[in-house]
Amino acid sequence: MSIILNIGMNHQTAPIELRECLASDPMTTKKALATMRDTEEIKEAMFLSTCNRVEALVVAEHMDRAWEIVVNLMGNLGNMGDRSFTDHLYRHEGLQAVRHVFRVASSLDSMVVGEPQILGQIKAAYLEATKEKTSGVIINRLMHRAFHVAKRVRTETGISEAAVSISYAAVELAKKIFHELEGKKALLIGAGEMAELAARHFMANGIRSMAVANRTLERAVEVAQEFGATAVSLQEIPYQLLDVDIVLSSTASSEVVITRDMVKACLRKRRNRPLFFIDIAVPRDIDPRVNELNNVFLFDIDDLKGITESNLEQRRKEAGKAERIVEEEVIKFDRWLKTLAVVPTIVSLREKAEAIIRGELERSSGVLASLSPRQKEAVEILSRSIAEKIINDPILFLKGKADRPTLPTYLDITRKLFNLDENVEKE
Repeated sequence: MSIILNIGMNHQTAPIELRECLASDPMTTKKALATMRDTEEIKEAMFLSTCNRVEALVVAEHMDRAWEIVVNLMGNLGNMGDRSFTDHLYRHEGLQAVRHVFRVASSLDSMVVGEPQILGQIKAAYLEATKEKTSGVIINRLMHRAFHVAKRVRTETGISEAAVSISYAAVELAKKIFHELEGKKALLIGAGEMAELAARHFMANGIRSMAVANRTLERAVEVAQEFGATAVSLQEIPYQLLDVDIVLSSTASSEVVITRDMVKACLRKRRNRPLFFIDIAVPRDIDPRVNELNNVFLFDIDDLKGITESNLEQRRKEAGKAERIVEEEVIKFDRWLKTLAVVPTIVSLREKAEAIIRGELERSSGVLASLSPRQKEAVEILSRSIAEKIINDPILFLKGKADRPTLPTYLDITRKLFNLDENVEKE
C-alpha cells in the first residue's frame, strides 16, 4: 500500500548555513524531480525549496527505502556527503505528512505565521512537479486540498491580518538600530517580491532616498519608478555603499554579491558612519565576514526571528482556529485515502457491467437490425441505466465500509459474487 512521506528541514531545525547548501543551485528542484522520477521505489514526488525550508514530498510503498533515496539525493544536491545534515531533517508519514503539508500551506509552520508567500511557493513547486510528470493521483489531490485549506484559513481566521512579512521584520530591525529611519538612505539589492515589500515599508517609515540594484536594469527601473527611487546596476554597488545607511539584499544569486573587501574599501570615506546590512537571501548575498568590520552591522534571515514577537499573541489565538480547520481537512483527506482501496473493485464492477451490455447487444444485433438508429440508441441507454442501478448499491455499500477494518472481507466477497477475477482464476 502506498504511503505519503515528507522529508525536509526548515528554519526551526536547520541553520541558514545548511539550508543554503540546497538553495544555491536554481536547478535544484528540477534535478531532484528528475532523480525521483527515475527511481522505481518512488511512485509520486514533489520538491519544495525556499529560503526557509527544503522538503521532498513522496508517495512510496517502502518508507525506509524512500527515506534513503531522498536523503542521498539531498546529500548529493547540497554536496553534503558526510550525512551529518540528517540530524536536522524531520520525517512525517501518512496523515502526519498530510497534516504537515496543510500547516505549511496555511503558513502555520512559517517563520512569520500567516505570511502569504509560502502558498505561492508551494503552487510553483506543484506546477513544476506536474510539468516533470512526477505528481500523480495522491499528490494531485493532496495539493488541491492544501490550497483549499489555505483559503479556508485565510478567510475564516484573522491570521493573515495579524501577520508580518520577513521584509516588515527587516525594516523593524533597521528601526531598532537607528531608532528612526527619517532622513536615512537605503539600497535594495534585488527586485523581487520581498524587495518590493521592503521598499513599501521603508517609504512608510520615512526613508529619504532609495536606490534599487538588480541583475537586469530593466527590472530595477520598473521597481524604482513605482517608489520614486533610483535604479542602479550591480556594478554600481561599491559606489552606493559610500553614501547609504541601510542595505537590504534579497537576490537569487548563487554567489556572494557584496564581499568583505568591497565593504572595507568604502569605510574610510564614510568617516565612521554606521552601515547596516540586512541579508534575507538564501544562499546569502553578503559575505558574513563583513560583520567583523568596525561600524558595520550584518543581520541575516535567521536574525529576524525575534522581531515579530509583538504580534505573536494575536497570531496564536488565530492559529488555534486555523489548527482546527487543518484537523477537519486531515480527517476528510483520510476518508478519501481509504476509498482508494475500493476503487479497483468499483472499476472492475463497471467494466464487467459494460462488457455484459456490449455482449448482449451484439448477440441481439439480428433482432435490433430492424430498429432505427434512434431506437437502437434508446435500447443502449436503457441497458446501461438498468446495469448502473444494479451495481449502484454494491458500490455505495463498499464506499461506506472504506474506513472499516472489515473492508478486505467485503471486497473479497464482492469480487467472488460478481466473479470479477474470472480471468485470473482461469490462468
